[in-house]
Amino acid sequence: MNDPLDFTGKTALVIGGSSGIGNGIAQAFRARGTSVTITGTRPDAGDYLEAEDSDMTGLAYRALDVRDRAAVAALADELGMIDVLVQSQGIVRYGRQEFEREGWDAVIDVNLHSVMDVARAFAPGLEARKGAMIVISSVAAFNAARGNPAYAASKAGAASLVASLGEAWASRGIRVNGIAPGFVPTKMTAVTTDHPERFQGALAMIPLGRMGTPSEMAGAALFLASPLASYVIGQTLVVDGGLTLS
Repeated sequence: MNDPLDFTGKTALVIGGSSGIGNGIAQAFRARGTSVTITGTRPDAGDYLEAEDSDMTGLAYRALDVRDRAAVAALADELGMIDVLVQSQGIVRYGRQEFEREGWDAVIDVNLHSVMDVARAFAPGLEARKGAMIVISSVAAFNAARGNPAYAASKAGAASLVASLGEAWASRGIRVNGIAPGFVPTKMTAVTTDHPERFQGALAMIPLGRMGTPSEMAGAALFLASPLASYVIGQTLVVDGGLTLS
């Protein structure tokens, strides 16, 4: 029997695969035989090795600013047909910056506008291979985020976009789904993990009593991109250790 999680001969693009959850997902696909290209905002892949503690082994790298629609379109033209597209780009602004127009626009631009821009650009290549698109949002999509209204709104929008595109593009053979991670150690969560009291308070809200890992998010991504999820359309899978259960 064929292994449904064997992606040998497949191609994948992980937007934001240079660090954090995206990097974990990229390496999981590579380990399963996929030819993986990742993007990041730094000029060269080597810029991430020390700064982000990322694993670039076996990954092709392209510098990309997802706010640049022309650059997104150019990358889509370069890569052509792909089997899996993972959108893991994202930013947050702390210190109540998201309540101001500049901070709001910056976060919405990356976390929501670029998701549609990337989806639009790569849809023909996905359609040609009857591929899968996976959008990484957050459990913040389903809860209030008192200090980060743009982040929460953008992630809620991304989850809604997954449903809308899932329905709209199913007839084209493109399966669109998403993942809403809970508390995972990344540079974006350092504002919590670097403060012991805040960190312990966060852990106390998670039934499993620990943070998740990029590899656990990768497990969900492998499932959603595989034949095991061939009848799953427009869903955002919550992977949070039980954080949102109460």
